[in-house]
Amino acid sequence: MVESLSSQHTSNLPGILKELGLSIIVSTYQAGQVIIIREQSGHLNTHYTPMERPMGMAHQENKLAIGGAFQLVEYFNMPAAAPKVVPSGTHDACYVPRRVHFTGDIDIHEMEYGDEGLWLINTRMSCLCTLDNTYSVVPRWRPHFVTAYDLSDRCHLNGMTIKDGEPAYVTALGSTDTGGGWRSNKVDGGLMMNVADNEIIAEGLSMPHSPRWHMGKLWYLESGNGELATLDPETGQRQAVVELPGFTRGICFAGRYAFIGLSQVRETAVFAGLPLTQREQNRQCGVWMVDTQSGSILAFVSFTGDVEEIFSVQLLPARMPALLNLNDPMVRRTYSLPDAALKEVAEADPG
Repeated sequence: MVESLSSQHTSNLPGILKELGLSIIVSTYQAGQVIIIREQSGHLNTHYTPMERPMGMAHQENKLAIGGAFQLVEYFNMPAAAPKVVPSGTHDACYVPRRVHFTGDIDIHEMEYGDEGLWLINTRMSCLCTLDNTYSVVPRWRPHFVTAYDLSDRCHLNGMTIKDGEPAYVTALGSTDTGGGWRSNKVDGGLMMNVADNEIIAEGLSMPHSPRWHMGKLWYLESGNGELATLDPETGQRQAVVELPGFTRGICFAGRYAFIGLSQVRETAVFAGLPLTQREQNRQCGVWMVDTQSGSILAFVSFTGDVEEIFSVQLLPARMPALLNLNDPMVRRTYSLPDAALKEVAEADPG
């Protein structure tokens, strides 16, 4: 249980979010929270919603999906319900849980919406999956070096990006085919793969995460170095954009601006020996905003309490969104109907 939920931020961040008309949502499996970072009356407001081991998140139009310990929850924005969220009249979006899909414990990492719906990384089985109501998940792709499905996390497949509606590039922490085999060379055994060709396009990366195709470039986070970088899919050449004071994991973009998750990561067996832990003794946890054209840090919010690790970062197109958990009383009395049915709903009784 998290006892201390606190943060500090640069003074310009509330104004930036207001100008962009956006809010930030982050997941932290370590603290068991989904956190919405939003501007309210010139101040930064952080709202915490408890969830068991939240990791991957995906957003598309009015949909938000969050992967948890053994299930995936899909939320739909209902703006008409927003004014009723306490305190009344302060919210402009309300994400209401609509579907819960039980996947089993597959260690869901990154997720993204494509032309076929939601794609997710099944890290324990080392594969990309889609959903079907009949099955826990439907495996659709795995690296060529993984010879079979099991639950042993053979290569730690962790990051994915969609391009032209289809999964395009993925990151993994090793090209290994034994249970947890990637751990023996975690410092520089990471790689980037082309999904369509099932080929490795770059090796020797230090714990890469969060590939993204944005503005005609392939971006990713070299977490072991605490960096944002770009990678040329044709040549495999990488170029660092900015070095940050934490384990970089989770990124989303608003034009030229990148919002990047940072984690403190302690010197455990998983994170020992990384270039970041040797370089940066005072590692931070939070979200850093970077200008990708200049490589400069523009703003940040840093968690100072018990939140020490961030997994996913997404932007929501609302100034003051609410996220209802499954037990919220509003879920029981909030209804959404097709337009045709709404025309036949009886007028409310004023009494």
